[in-house]
Amino acid sequence: MAQACAMACSGKSSWQVLQIQRKVWRWKPLHDMHMHSEQLNCRNLAARRWTVVLLVLNFIGAVVYVVAGSNGWVIPQERELGLHSVTGEPYVWALFVFPIWAVFFMLDLTWGVFIVARKQWRSGIFLLFTIPIWLIAVAIDFAHH
Repeated sequence: MAQACAMACSGKSSWQVLQIQRKVWRWKPLHDMHMHSEQLNCRNLAARRWTVVLLVLNFIGAVVYVVAGSNGWVIPQERELGLHSVTGEPYVWALFVFPIWAVFFMLDLTWGVFIVARKQWRSGIFLLFTIPIWLIAVAIDFAHH
């Protein structure tokens, strides 16, 4: 392509060269001019690995959240006896849970920004998989309050 342009441009003014280059670029197929968002290269392979790592981290975070949130759960023996003491349980629960939520909210937000900035839409599917993971963890936690 460059050789054809060089041969056609010899002895021409700069304006004519620009006109020839525009014609050459018009003929070039669109898939050669624009990079696909999911082109296979080392950077995308690393991003796919990180995507799986982040999904696994979210799963581990959801498990840690359920375990940490269990500190504020109602004791089953008290529930059977009809005791409903609500002394410091919400504060204990919040003390353990909010830092976990904050860390993973920032992690997932950063992940989402990375997906949009790099236009790696397939990675977004994995980010969407984190939603049911966290919803199940919250449902388990709230079922025990």
